[in-house]
Amino acid sequence: MKNLKNFTHDELAGVVKALGEKPYRVAQLYGWLFAKGAQSVDDMTDLPGEFREALKERFCIRALELIEIRTSSDGTMKLLLGLEDGEGGEGGERIESVIIPEGEEGRRLTLCVSTQTGCALGCVFCMTGTAGPGRDLTLSEMVGQVEAARSIIVGDGGERITNVVLMGMGEPLLNYDEVLKFLGVLTDPKGLGYSPGKVTLSTAGVVPGIEKLGGDMPVNLAVSLNATTDEVRDRLMPINKKYPLKLLMAALREYPLKRRGHITMEYVLIKGVNDAPADARRLVNLLHGIPCKINLIPFNPFPGSEYERPDDKSVKEFQGILVRARYTAVVRTSRGADIEAACGQLRGRRGERGGGGGGN
Repeated sequence: MKNLKNFTHDELAGVVKALGEKPYRVAQLYGWLFAKGAQSVDDMTDLPGEFREALKERFCIRALELIEIRTSSDGTMKLLLGLEDGEGGEGGERIESVIIPEGEEGRRLTLCVSTQTGCALGCVFCMTGTAGPGRDLTLSEMVGQVEAARSIIVGDGGERITNVVLMGMGEPLLNYDEVLKFLGVLTDPKGLGYSPGKVTLSTAGVVPGIEKLGGDMPVNLAVSLNATTDEVRDRLMPINKKYPLKLLMAALREYPLKRRGHITMEYVLIKGVNDAPADARRLVNLLHGIPCKINLIPFNPFPGSEYERPDDKSVKEFQGILVRARYTAVVRTSRGADIEAACGQLRGRRGERGGGGGGN
């Protein structure tokens, strides 16, 4: 049976029409599925009984299984979730999402959403990349991560999830169609109800996807850059061999931004690889003409990695060069490192209970 939460508003219109119901039932059904987070067709109490029975005969509503919650000393929470295909059972697919408290008293709560069960890009500094490729997540599986996080926050007596970032497992722009559906539901006032300004998509640099996204969905864009030469970026991020820096920078210069808008550049600093003052000076030149801010992220070592975290002096010197060139450059403090939920540490371990970590 198909999960009703895999249908967009327009697709639900086709369902309603096929079942002989009046068009206004589409808005009711859509609202129950996404705005109200219905967990069963029977929850939809203002729909006629015959309509509900017809829906139950043909469709289902399945939530993700919350397998485990791990909480960091800094308040970051990592969720291990079982997907529809495995229902969390032995050998079933699992993904991870991360809830990150930020700001005064943690009142800003950012949810880091996964878009695939693994990642085919093989970035050497990212734990998810070492797990290998997985499958694309569906609309319902991405919506399910938001619903799981919301249920935990409400149950914990906290505030609502305020921001959503697509920075978890996988490359969002390689799952473009389903991610675009998700962003549509996520930013629809009659759906999940988030302002596009509170949503950020992070990419490793899939140039065709960047070009399409700019015209399709006005969410914030973040780019995992991490190097200032093709030679180094080829080594760190194999996708650069397909979309080298020249093509990537051209796409970013053409990316449509709102007035005073900017692109976030994510730069993981790795000792002896990309953290020298010469790298910082090249970065200044590389980003010329692109409205951006730069997040500097000292590398988080993980088991099996050959790379090391730079010392604080090197990080400070790198940041200083950017600041003096009038860039906004912020050193991001890793969150959730003690539960493997820090930047680059998301990893779904198939067949194991309790995966790695991820988020930022």
